[in-house]
Amino acid sequence: MSEIIITIDQLRNMIGLRMVHQGSLCQVIEVLEDGPSLVLQSIREAPTIQPNQHGEATRRAPVTYTIPVLNDEHTELHPSFLALDLAE
Repeated sequence: MSEIIITIDQLRNMIGLRMVHQGSLCQVIEVLEDGPSLVLQSIREAPTIQPNQHGEATRRAPVTYTIPVLNDEHTELHPSFLALDLAE
């Protein structure tokens, strides 16, 4: 099988879009080129406590999700990416 071709520019054009991920309303905030992956930030979920490098609770941070765009073989779109729904 051949590799799926999706450009980083195409993915970057998704930044700012609102998506529904597993029932949670999120916004695309970043594209990770290694993978590639989309980083989503939850809009409505309460922030979670984020530990520092020593495991001590230091602050509340928005809930984020990293969604792979392609499967491990880069032959198909990843099921998690395909499951994203555009929000209105």
